Amino acid sequence: MTVYATLDSPLGELLLVGEESATAKGGTALVSLSMPGQKGAAAVRDGWRRAPEAFEEITRQLRSYFGGELTRFEIEYAPGTGTAFQRQVWAELDAIPYGTTLSYGEIARRIGASSVKVRAVGTAIGRNPALVVRPCHRVIGSDGTLKGYAGGLERKEHLLGLEGALVAASGSADALVGPH
Repeated sequence: MTVYATLDSPLGELLLVGEESATAKGGTALVSLSMPGQKGAAAVRDGWRRAPEAFEEITRQLRSYFGGELTRFEIEYAPGTGTAFQRQVWAELDAIPYGTTLSYGEIARRIGASSVKVRAVGTAIGRNPALVVRPCHRVIGSDGTLKGYAGGLERKEHLLGLEGALVAASGSADALVGPH
């Protein structure tokens, strides 16, 4: 059964959607985390059950993250979300350390995609259903500038600021950039 909850955050009200599962810690595997005004945001549907208790662990982690105490999420995602290529890109997002950034080109290189596929990598990142917890906000342009974010560039900048990530004003950002 699909369950949902909302959580007030510095980014606005977050919508958490999950699938109840006997194998998931806490009984819920995350399907999506979205925010108001987000491109492609989930919306509550008929038949979904409001169940804040199903998201207690995820909520605890999010509050700790926004409080500057948590640097790595331990979230169980619902299986079967996304294409094989998208899941490969999303796995690279999960591997980007807190407080650092990577370029879209570096993500493409890490998954063995040609430079021609950088746009496809960007599209896969844009379809990330779990904003914040799957850190697509840590991906920037190769010139060090902030590029697209489904939740809006102001929110991306807020998240990077929260993490203390430094975004180079110019030059290449093809490698990890972060606090020194």
